[in-house]
Amino acid sequence: MKKKAMLFVAPGLALGLVALGTAPAMAADADQSYSAMLGEINNSGASGEVWIDMEGSMATVTLNATGLAAEFDGAPYPHVQHIHIGAQGLCPSPEADANGDGIISTTEGGPSYGEIGTTLSVGDADKSPAGGLDLAAAPAGSTIAYEETFELDQATQDALAAGTAVVVVHGLDPATQPESGTSPSDLVPELPLAATSPALCGALEVAPVGGVDTDVATIAAAGTNDSALGTVALGGTLALMVAAGAYVVRRRVVRDN
Repeated sequence: MKKKAMLFVAPGLALGLVALGTAPAMAADADQSYSAMLGEINNSGASGEVWIDMEGSMATVTLNATGLAAEFDGAPYPHVQHIHIGAQGLCPSPEADANGDGIISTTEGGPSYGEIGTTLSVGDADKSPAGGLDLAAAPAGSTIAYEETFELDQATQDALAAGTAVVVVHGLDPATQPESGTSPSDLVPELPLAATSPALCGALEVAPVGGVDTDVATIAAAGTNDSALGTVALGGTLALMVAAGAYVVRRRVVRDN
C-alpha cells in the first residue's frame, strides 16, 4: 500500500515549472548506460554519483550521495530526487538566482534542467511526476544509497537519448543557508524554501564503453530502500522515515554490446 505525503500543489508546480517542449522522436538505446557526477548546488556541501543502466525500457537507477542535510526537528531529512527533462539538460549556474536571495530555488533552476520526468522514489511508490512531492517515499538522512529497477517512461527515455536528462536531489538545511532559506517555499508554503530547493545536480551522459570508475568510497548500507518509507507531518516538521544508511563501494561496469 503506497504511503502518500499530504502535500498538494498545482500540477504545474510539481518541483519543475518549465513546460515540456515537443519530445524528440527517439528513445534511449535498448542496452545503453548513462552516468553523472552530482555536484553541489546552493553550497549544500554534498556530493554524489548516479548511473542508469537500460535494458529495453527497464532502467536500473543507482544513486549514491553523501553530505546532505541530515535531519530536521530531530527526524531524518527527506530528499526527494528526480530525473528532470524538457529543458537545456544543464545544472543551473549561480546566475540562476534571479531574485538575488542567495538560494537557487527549484523554480529558478527550471530553465536549466526542466520539469520532472521521473521521480526516483523508494520501492513501489509512484515514479511519475505526480509522485514528485511524496516525501514519505524519498530517501532520508545525510547519505543516500539508492538502487531501483523499474520501467522508464517514454519521455524520460527520449530525454536520455537527446542528452537533456538531469538528475536533481532536493533538500537543504535552512541553518546553513541565507536567511531566505527559512521563508516559505514557492512550491509548498508549509515548508521552508530550503526544503524544496536543489542540493545536488548532474547532467546525464552516455557512460563510456568499458566501465566507469568513480573512485567514490562508501560504507555498507544498513538496510533496504523499502525500510525508508515513513510518514510526513506538515506545520514545521519533516518527521519521516528510517535513514537509508551508509554506502557500499561501487564500481559500475557498462555492458559491452
